[in-house]
Amino acid sequence: MPVSTPSVRIRDIETIPLRIPFAKPFSFAAPTDTKRESVEVMIVRITTEEGLVGVGETQAWRRQGSFETLTGLHATIQEVFKPLILGRSPFAINAIMRDLAYAADHSLYAQAAVGDALYDLMGKALDLPLSTLLGGEVRDRIPVGLALSITEPDAMIDQAQAAYDSGYRHLRIKIGLDPRLDVTNVRRMREHFGDRAVLRADANGGLSYNEALPLLHRLDDYGLDVVEQPVPGWDLQGMARLGQSVRTPISADESLSSGHSLLDIVKQRAATIIQTKTGKNGGIHSIRRLWTIAQEAGIGIFPGNHPGTSVATAAVAHLCASYAGPLLVGDFQTGSTSMLADDVVRDPIRVEDGAVRAPSGPGLGVELDSEKLDRYRIDGGGGS
Repeated sequence: MPVSTPSVRIRDIETIPLRIPFAKPFSFAAPTDTKRESVEVMIVRITTEEGLVGVGETQAWRRQGSFETLTGLHATIQEVFKPLILGRSPFAINAIMRDLAYAADHSLYAQAAVGDALYDLMGKALDLPLSTLLGGEVRDRIPVGLALSITEPDAMIDQAQAAYDSGYRHLRIKIGLDPRLDVTNVRRMREHFGDRAVLRADANGGLSYNEALPLLHRLDDYGLDVVEQPVPGWDLQGMARLGQSVRTPISADESLSSGHSLLDIVKQRAATIIQTKTGKNGGIHSIRRLWTIAQEAGIGIFPGNHPGTSVATAAVAHLCASYAGPLLVGDFQTGSTSMLADDVVRDPIRVEDGAVRAPSGPGLGVELDSEKLDRYRIDGGGGS
């Protein structure tokens, strides 16, 4: 006898734009405004005729390869996606996500929040955690790393030691604005931690090939486990040449968006590791496909997310918990427990002893805090 899914129909989609301050200003090699005071987050809330509410998150995170804005995300979701979704069942997610991709192929950030909200709805309709819906937990503890803002050496060591004391053992050193400072920071960090911490560097695509080559040769001396995105995302040839010239493995972040971009990375041997993030890679639905391709191609996987709230962190945690293949230790920029001054859920996901766990409640397992939403909302409350 066929198994039937609950009768659930989508009634409305709301977009909630937020601006949440960083706990401390965060600096990295972005193409513009390299020092950020806050992050812009879009929460999507989908309600059904039966009264269920699913939530998802994406970010307007300006970086190499992405210049999304909250206004643009709102327009895509409300004007393009909403008419395609109303009246449908979240359990038709394969068809829905196909239709969204056909309608706005390059809108991965917008697709991420909508798709994750649909997964949240399915879990709530079935009263199951998302990790169970995705096939069941294969790991209950997910080790995570932390990104360190570009700053002077003493301040970076203070950042890093505080993170280490709280349980982090994988530390990502942002580089790409000043090669001399980059070398000094990496050297001082290695001297300070010795072999007690895994150190990696991330240029966010801020260097040209000719700038990256001598810098990476110098960084080879300090035992980094990876250098992420040394050159712009479009320069796969430069990534491949660097990978052939230096000892430290090269990871792709800004180079990775859709499955097509991953195939290009594999074909050109541009990286041996990829960094996925919920927003830039289209959310749970798309990332599961990326991970399968990467595993079959022998590419390592850093899971993670942009700086954001526990809504996005929950999505990544459930993905990791249910993924049967190998995963590396990625950076989870987890609300007020790592980078931001606050979170917008009632029980934020916390990093404990350098790890997170997937929430045990139905769906994503997080509940929005209405007071926090009102505090950080920047559109005056008209998001439908």
